[in-house]
Amino acid sequence: MIVAIIFVFILGYAAIAFEHTLKINKAASAVVTGALCWTIYILFSADKEKVVSELHFQMGGLSQILFFLLGAMTIVELVDAHDGFELITRHIKTNSKSRLLWLIGFITFFLSAILDNLTTTIVMISLLRKIIADKEERWMLAGLVVIAANAGGSWSPIGDVTTVMLWVGNQVTAANIIIKLFIPGLVCLVVPIVLLKNFFRGNIQSQNFNHTMGGESRSSYKEKLIVLILGLFFLLFVPVFKTVTHLPPFMGILMGLGLLWIITEMIHGGKAEEDRKSFTVAYALRRIDTPSVLFFLGILLAVSVLEATGILHLGAAFLDKQIGNAYISVMGVGLLSSVVDNVPLVAAMQGMYDLSIYPTDHYFWEFLAYSTGTGGSILIIGSAAGVAAMGMEKINFIWYLKKIGWVALAGFLSGALVYILQHQFFGL
Repeated sequence: MIVAIIFVFILGYAAIAFEHTLKINKAASAVVTGALCWTIYILFSADKEKVVSELHFQMGGLSQILFFLLGAMTIVELVDAHDGFELITRHIKTNSKSRLLWLIGFITFFLSAILDNLTTTIVMISLLRKIIADKEERWMLAGLVVIAANAGGSWSPIGDVTTVMLWVGNQVTAANIIIKLFIPGLVCLVVPIVLLKNFFRGNIQSQNFNHTMGGESRSSYKEKLIVLILGLFFLLFVPVFKTVTHLPPFMGILMGLGLLWIITEMIHGGKAEEDRKSFTVAYALRRIDTPSVLFFLGILLAVSVLEATGILHLGAAFLDKQIGNAYISVMGVGLLSSVVDNVPLVAAMQGMYDLSIYPTDHYFWEFLAYSTGTGGSILIIGSAAGVAAMGMEKINFIWYLKKIGWVALAGFLSGALVYILQHQFFGL
């Protein structure tokens, strides 16, 4: 049974890794892998009720992550439907390449911490396509956006799927991950900006800065501002909600979504159905990336089988014996995340090391969040942000590796070194 489950898991993992070659959506591969692994487990188990009970227990934890993601994605899509992000990006009006480099990097860095790295990448690259005419310059800045989005998402409990997983799993707390990873994440961004600065001199060939993100907007300035402020507030409200009520984060995000739903219904209540339908939650739900949610479900189901059967604990014991250094192990996982999706990597580490080994807010978990969040920037296929940039701008894999990969690696290693020194000398 163990051999069969491992074989199916590896086969499914390979299908996910070679998604573009096989031309099979990774969500489909993940869902089949998860369902098949549990099917093998129950067919070869003598105690069927025990397996079903374990599945119910695992789904209790997985559903928290999925509902949180659904709620957060819907809020972001609702803000985007109102062109709310245009209020932020419209203020980027400099023609200086050097100044634009810093401006794009820092806006992406902080926006990613509030939203998520994927959404932020889409918003920022949509902006770049409107203000920069030269393809090479646009690709260079798109590469910086990927680095900044992943660096920004690494220090926020809601900035990346993996930090959400660690937060919901009680491996980290919101305040602690912000305090400990903000500086390493910032260094991970600043080092690439400094390295790229030599390639960005003079002024850019600018296009029209005054266009909105999606053409002519049908939202008034007041509507944009209200929905943007409330959307960001409800996203930032979630960690506070969890701290005060001790309820899981998904309850906070559902509360925020419900309130924003009511408010937008009231704002557009007097409009004709044709005019208001694109501003509704029903419309936003149609726009969210549902295949990604199913991908997370399939992967987490597959990993949960490995945990339930004890395979992950055996793997943890092997790693501890062979490597014996948590820093090296985690940095290795971070580098691996540039090739392999970081969601299953983090899920596997959560299953391998429970809270009795590394308790909540242990440096191991924070370093894992940093490494898997920022390591994916080294290759353009290593993160959701990179894949989005690749798809939107048709960035060549080899071009990114030559022009951006080494810069991202320098940022990753610099931030990792800062985190290690920060922990060793200051106990953070």
